[in-house]
Amino acid sequence: SYGTSRFDDLATRVGISDAVASARLRELLEAGLLERRPYREPGQRTRHEYVLTESGEELLPVLLALAAWGRRHTGARTSPRFVHADCGADVEAEVRCTEGHVVALDELVVSS
Repeated sequence: SYGTSRFDDLATRVGISDAVASARLRELLEAGLLERRPYREPGQRTRHEYVLTESGEELLPVLLALAAWGRRHTGARTSPRFVHADCGADVEAEVRCTEGHVVALDELVVSS
């Protein structure tokens, strides 16, 4: 996601070998988080790009929260920073009810 959808770009951006990238992409395809779409540049053979499925898009808030947690609590400098394209401010995940209210932890209850 985030502007990288082609195999070579993905492997380079993440800094992994082609073999590892291929294995990880296969796992994400099998899990239903990504799908392959064909594309063809003029004069080139048909290739595939990898795009998030609806299921993959629904996982993004979880990844945002994990990345933010990693930056705050582990000092991980490799944890990605997600920012709003329009203003450059950090993007954060938050807990909201289906009515749109932000829910504080002390207001959260478990219901069956």
